[in-house]
Amino acid sequence: MQTRHHPLLSPTPGTQRELVSLHYGQPGGRKAYIQASLHGDELPGMLVAHHLRLQLGALEAQGQISGEIVLVPMANPIGLSQFLLHAHLGRFDLMSGENFNRHYPDQIAAVAAAVEPELGGDAATNVAVLRRALKAAVLAAPVDTELQSLRRSLLGLSCDADIVLDLHCDAQALMHLYTETPCWPDCEPLARFLGSRVTLLAQDSGDNPFDEACSQVWWKWDRHFNGQRQRFPIPQACLSVTVELRGATDVTHELAAADARNIVDFLRWRGLIKGDKPALPQAVGDARPLAGSMPIKSPVPGVLTFLKEVGAEVQAGDVLAHVIDPLTAEVTELKSPVDGLFFARDFLRFANAGMRVAKVAGREAVRTGKLLGA
Repeated sequence: MQTRHHPLLSPTPGTQRELVSLHYGQPGGRKAYIQASLHGDELPGMLVAHHLRLQLGALEAQGQISGEIVLVPMANPIGLSQFLLHAHLGRFDLMSGENFNRHYPDQIAAVAAAVEPELGGDAATNVAVLRRALKAAVLAAPVDTELQSLRRSLLGLSCDADIVLDLHCDAQALMHLYTETPCWPDCEPLARFLGSRVTLLAQDSGDNPFDEACSQVWWKWDRHFNGQRQRFPIPQACLSVTVELRGATDVTHELAAADARNIVDFLRWRGLIKGDKPALPQAVGDARPLAGSMPIKSPVPGVLTFLKEVGAEVQAGDVLAHVIDPLTAEVTELKSPVDGLFFARDFLRFANAGMRVAKVAGREAVRTGKLLGA
């Protein structure tokens, strides 16, 4: 294993943060990239990364890694350091207010223009040419802030990978995944290995989150070059997935070790780790449109108490929670707008007016516009 250090732009004199990446196997073949806790206060991924590190180290010592596996066990040193009155605030950059998982730079058009003379009829050659040019463009892009330098470093490590796993968590939730619709055929086995109850699919959900920045280049290049004419075969060469490792307090060795084993089994199934291909587990969930994932909002402030547990299958009109005004004793019912899976809820128990407190995954696409919350 090689440890590499990637200095970030210094925001003030006397300070310097760095990103650390761990590299297993050898470059030049298939590549998987795994990062943890891009939102610095989402910690289950860090513990999974710890167990992955132990397992990958043993596999490498046995000569079992046949591709390259890059592990970033702490993807956001900026967000990890942000505390206010002992409360960890790792979702948004306190300097700019930007979500750490949004606004990744787009090099699609620039790379397309640069490499078109090199493309031809062989898909594997086209992939190699595009990956090489994309990585060069990402690493050469100028940055003005520490946050931009973090984004550049993360994309520079991941943009040429066959598999990208971005380990997150929700507040209180089931294991679930987010990926782009063109990635679903390759993601479906991962959902089985991880025991995901639902995978939420979208194609360009808005604001360019990290996982889509890695995967959407391929279907956008295919659309750019081919359109109605198949000039250059360009496959969906990157499976990029946001893995929601249940809830924020699901930080146990038992869960993390099992999740790490399941990721290793998937990598073995994909051929990055030697050995017999593991059997594909039975599916415990399905794929649904992200546009059918309905946020449950409280129209009033008050004490929040849930009547349903995550994992419940609910019907439209079912009461999921009560919001109680402690001064008037008025009770407001929060109801599911659709039939679906109640898969996530907040851990806060006082709701502000307009606050999103839960999510239900329906089967029909009903929302439009930007589909991800802040």
